[in-house]
This record gives sequence, structure tokens and C-alpha cells, in this order.
Amino acid sequence: MTPSPDGTPGMVLRCRKAWATLGAVVLALAVALAAPQPSWAQLHSHPDDNGTPVVRSLESLRDLDYQSWQVVAYRSGPPGSPLTLRIVGYPGKVRLDHPTALQVNAGRRHWDLADITTANPKLAADSRDAAAEFDLTPLIHDLRKDRPLRLALPGVFVELPVPPFVVAEWRSLVEAA
Repeated sequence: MTPSPDGTPGMVLRCRKAWATLGAVVLALAVALAAPQPSWAQLHSHPDDNGTPVVRSLESLRDLDYQSWQVVAYRSGPPGSPLTLRIVGYPGKVRLDHPTALQVNAGRRHWDLADITTANPKLAADSRDAAAEFDLTPLIHDLRKDRPLRLALPGVFVELPVPPFVVAEWRSLVEAA
């Protein structure tokens, strides 16, 4: 064995370097895994029947009674166009009366979103009455953070929790391409 310049055998020096390198790699992996990962919105883009671009976020959420609801936020048209929130229940199990404002709470903040279901000809003609649409634009313009929301639809559900990642998707619809 040939000694290194400081008098330690070369093998010992190589082992120390290998352990130091391994430690650095482990530390880098730990930092990368511990750092918050960016969330990617699950937005879908497609043209509607008239060729107008539509961007939407679709989620299935459960209310406090454990009933499933399909919640679709969408924008029809270019960025900056109004946002709509569609809530769909299981046909035959629920009947939504119109107009009924959607109540939204976020901490001490409260919004009543206008029921715009009858403005959609397809929903207005649907006899199942299992879907309702609301103007989401005022809520999204007021929100500054992706905070959890609680939705209430009188006579239908008392509380439908909306997690922050869904709110982030809704907020991203405003400028999505």
C-alpha cells in the first residue's frame, strides 16, 4: 500500500471519499423528498359543440352524509371569461330546485353564488334535475389563497368540503390556455 501525502494509506482515503459522497447523495435525496412538490392541476381542455374552447376541472367529492357529488368548474371561451361551477348528483336520488343560491364559506368569509342553471339550455331541458350551475367568478376573484371551502345547498346538502388542491385548480382556470 502506498501512503497518501498526509501519511494515511490510500485505501482509507478512498473509503472516506466514498462515504462522504454517499452522505452527500443521501442528504440531497432527503432534501428533495422533504421539499413541497408543486401540485399540477388536472385541467382538461376541449372544444364544445360550437368549437369554443372549454377548460374544466372535474372532481368527485363527498358531503358530510357521505353522498358523492361530481363538481365541475369550467370556463368556456378565452382566458378571463366567466367561470361556472356545475354540481351533479346521482339522477333519481336527488332533485335540485332552481333558483337556489350556493352558499360558500371559507373561515369567516361567505359568498352566495347565483344559480345560473336555467341559462344553460341543455340543463334547463333536462327533466332529471340532478345538476345545477353557479357563477363561480365572484368567489375566484375574491380568493387570494388556495384555502379549503365548505359548500352548502339548502335542501340538498348541508356541507360539501372542497380541499385546497381543488380550489387551486379552480383558480388556475382563469388564465389557463
